[in-house]
Formats: sequence, C-alpha cells, structure tokens
Amino acid sequence: MLAIDASDPTPLYAQLERAIRVAMATGRLNVGDKLPTVRQLAVDLKINANTVAKVYGELERSGVLETRRGVGTFIRKDGSRGSSMPDRERLLVELADRFLAGAATLGFSADEAINFLKVHWINMKREQSDG
Repeated sequence: MLAIDASDPTPLYAQLERAIRVAMATGRLNVGDKLPTVRQLAVDLKINANTVAKVYGELERSGVLETRRGVGTFIRKDGSRGSSMPDRERLLVELADRFLAGAATLGFSADEAINFLKVHWINMKREQSDG
C-alpha cells in the first residue's frame, strides 16, 4: 500500500509522509485505519525504523495520525482538517502554486499539468476499484 523509491533523490522520510498522505487522499487509507507498526513498516519498506518513527511522529503532531498506547497508530478522525477553512484554502493555494511552478520548470504549461492531474486521478481511482 505504501511505497518508496530508494533511487529517488527525495529523502525517504518525505517520500513516506507523501505516500501516507496520498493513500489517505485516494481512499486507500481511511479514518480509523490502523497503520503497520513502526518496526513492521520499516521491514516492509526496507528502511530504518527511526525514519518511520520520525514520519509517524510528524504526522501525529500535525493531527493526521493518532497513537494509542498499546494498541497502535491510526488515521485520525479529523485528519489534517484541524485547521480552519481559510487556513486550509491558503495551504491549498500554496500547494497549487508549487505544483504549477514545478510543472513549468519541467516545460509543461498549466493546462498540460492540470490535464495530467485529471488523468492521473482517474487512473488512481480505476486502480483502486480494480484492486
């Protein structure tokens, strides 16, 4: 369900955090779902357990995950929606700006980038329903 790419120059902790957030956004992880233990996920992904613990800790501090002592780590009910709507919209605008700027750096127009995103989303939904 979660994957990282050792050949990607993005730090492993950033890849893992992004993978968890994408899994939530696409419905592969839902509110209340239990995540693997730090040790188990580290073994599965072949990364250091401290890296997994760092990501779980950061996501817990940001309100995305909650850890219940002796039970496990879960997707939190209110997830990252603890911020007010204007804060969330501001963050979404910043994310959109970064995405479009990154696409432009790669030589894509805003229309091409947005169309790619739409097709990618459709493919992700299709893979989810097939799997």
